[in-house]
Amino acid sequence: MTTIHDIEVTTIDGERMPLSRYKGQTLLIVNVASQCGYTPQYAGLEALYRKYRNKGFVVLGFPSNQFGHQEPGTDQQIRQFCSEKYNVTFPMFSKINVKGTAAHELYRYLTSKKKGLLGRSAIAWNFTKFLVSGDGEVIHRYGPRTTPDAIEKDLAGVLL
Repeated sequence: MTTIHDIEVTTIDGERMPLSRYKGQTLLIVNVASQCGYTPQYAGLEALYRKYRNKGFVVLGFPSNQFGHQEPGTDQQIRQFCSEKYNVTFPMFSKINVKGTAAHELYRYLTSKKKGLLGRSAIAWNFTKFLVSGDGEVIHRYGPRTTPDAIEKDLAGVLL
């Protein structure tokens, strides 16, 4: 049986990496976009990461261009934007599909474990977030409107 730790992803710098690297850490996995109304959430995600990273918490950003073509740039352009505009230091990954038949294995896994609004599996928009425990259990799914600071209360029960 596949777990989240069995899945491989590609970093924004093009390196293949198993998510097992994060085994034992609490993850907040987010599909991000640079030209979205929710893009300012990068600041809150970075603040949450900086506040809790020493307690075993990691934010993982996965750019996707599937919603209104709001992430048209290359991986290098995305990395530069995140660094310059929001000083992002949490791990970022290569642009992927998060919905449809070409959805990345990670998002097929996440959406099979936690449904969204009205029981929908599909990702509805940018900045959908999944909270994953250190043992790989998908604990919560949050819609795009849920801000990073609103998620902080849920971290208390899962951090080391």
